[in-house]
Amino acid sequence: MSEDDAKHVLPPIVAAARADVAGDPDGAEQRGLALMATSGTAIVAGVEQHAATYVLCRVNALLDAWGRVPPDVRLAADEDLRRAALDAQRRVVGELRALFAFDPGQQTRTPLEIVRTLREEPTKVLSALGVGEIVRDEFEERALPNDPYGLAPRTLGELGDVELGPMLLAWGLGKATVMRARIARARGGAGSD
Repeated sequence: MSEDDAKHVLPPIVAAARADVAGDPDGAEQRGLALMATSGTAIVAGVEQHAATYVLCRVNALLDAWGRVPPDVRLAADEDLRRAALDAQRRVVGELRALFAFDPGQQTRTPLEIVRTLREEPTKVLSALGVGEIVRDEFEERALPNDPYGLAPRTLGELGDVELGPMLLAWGLGKATVMRARIARARGGAGSD
């Protein structure tokens, strides 16, 4: 095997995963569904616990840095932003629960995609205050064009619980396992992948 070929050899665990799905698609699907359910529950709990605080920290840092909101206006703005953060949290939790209620084959969004919409409600408040958009790098502008204040979390762990990041990975692995098991079953079960 040449050095270039060796760079593309998958680790043995990948072959084991293929055999698991192909050899027992029903069992693999159940394990995938269980992983999705467990991680989904953890994601919802983490968003319920941390999202509003995350949003408030981001918007307060932004307003402090901007420094153009008069003190009397800032009091009302703080209350509007608190309400916006709680509204965003409730909406996102509801959207996550709705996502997780769908069959994996019908889920067209990821939990992180939904969590990143926490920016919507506070963005409206900041815009109404006349806060100028922040300078973002080109990638962020392309990836999150509707996030002019840089409020969207890049990872679930940014919400304030480092354990949430791995939960997103676990959810994705669970979904991939479910989908691969269904494909294996459709192809005839054992021996196919």
